[in-house]
Amino acid sequence: MNNIEAELRSFITKEQYDKLLDFFNKNAELTKRDYQESRYFDCEEDLRIQQSKKYAKLWLKKGRVHDEAREEIEIKVDRKDFDKLEDLLNGIGLNVEIKWFRDRHQFDWKGVKVCIDYTKGYGHILELEKLCSEAEKEKCLEELRERFKELEIEVTPREHFEKKYAHYRKNWKELTK
Repeated sequence: MNNIEAELRSFITKEQYDKLLDFFNKNAELTKRDYQESRYFDCEEDLRIQQSKKYAKLWLKKGRVHDEAREEIEIKVDRKDFDKLEDLLNGIGLNVEIKWFRDRHQFDWKGVKVCIDYTKGYGHILELEKLCSEAEKEKCLEELRERFKELEIEVTPREHFEKKYAHYRKNWKELTK
């Protein structure tokens, strides 16, 4: 069962962002252009809701934020039910801890999902990901590392993401004004 998301990411500059968009527009298939609002909840698990242009979803990513591979469970609902998802989670005692506002370009590049994002108050990010089984996880991660090398982009160390995430978590209301 392919329920493990293998994902590597990097903070990129605005110049790299523009260059990558140009590259992928020429060398990959644009599968989605989207604006997303995500809300993370104050619980032990990585539980989120998200609203995009087409739908809303409730999803759980098992493991820790910024793990390279973890199980993901998502349930899509009608876009108009986004606030109901928050009401439901508030009703069981969970509250929004962080909000994210992201502009995303998503591509299929030779079987790899590529996301080139700008998140308000957080920055420009390149993500490469593949869904795989637990048994295929290491092989998928190695393929993603090779793709980063091909793009001449270094994967940002987890520690850097942890530090930036902690800063955003503490200051997101000010950063997204």
